[in-house]
Amino acid sequence: MIAKHSATLHGHRTSFTLEDPFWQELKSIAKSRGMPLARLIAEIDDGRGSEGNLSSAIRLYVLAWIKAQARPVEPTAP
Repeated sequence: MIAKHSATLHGHRTSFTLEDPFWQELKSIAKSRGMPLARLIAEIDDGRGSEGNLSSAIRLYVLAWIKAQARPVEPTAP
């Protein structure tokens, strides 16, 4: 299910659409980073280039976060 969400970024309201699994994961990431969801969304928005939209930037951020968490830790050589 895809749903529209709203956030205030730097004093301006904006909206974006995300599938529920992305929305749930985004909330989980904010919680694990100990930050408000709105601040995480603003961080993602600030980090995206002029190309693309906020919805895509959020999906890519969530994907990168999950991939980084899934990487196995390399054992250190004795």
